[in-house]
Amino acid sequence: MRNHFLNRSTMKKIILAFGVIFLLAAQSNAQSRGGGNYKTAIGVRVNPWLIGFTAKHFLSGPHALEGIISHEFTNNTAGNVTLTGLYEYHFNPFPHPEWNLFAGGGVHAGVYRDYYWDGNGRKVKNDSEGIVGLDGIFGVEYTFKNIPLTLQGDVKPFVNFTGGHDYYGERIFGASARYTF
Repeated sequence: MRNHFLNRSTMKKIILAFGVIFLLAAQSNAQSRGGGNYKTAIGVRVNPWLIGFTAKHFLSGPHALEGIISHEFTNNTAGNVTLTGLYEYHFNPFPHPEWNLFAGGGVHAGVYRDYYWDGNGRKVKNDSEGIVGLDGIFGVEYTFKNIPLTLQGDVKPFVNFTGGHDYYGERIFGASARYTF
């Protein structure tokens, strides 16, 4: 039977990293406006294993909500779909208002299909199972001045409490492009 939880040492490192990120966010001087002077943006989020639809909406000032619907498209995992909801706090430690950093967290749920190999090297397909877990996010965003576009690079570590793998090291990085309005 597989262990679906992170070991203690890894969990301590993740908690320490998020603590440092949130301390930096609290110390930064937040702008009174949200992000890069837009209210809502929709677009795509990708990495080499996932593609998804993303929407970000600023509530007030630097506080934003982001939703992501992602699909894993590798050959061994057809049918994996995840819905993620995130709260993000934007801050600008840079001299240019187009650049912003953000940090936050949220939850995800979805359907995960995994494949296993038996002792003879034959692939054995496992049935789909539901996944539920927590997410963190930290990244940088650039909002263009003259066109309605924002680009984002982020790190989004996560932990699954049920189903699927508990953590993908290489799959936590992402890039987004969104139309702003």
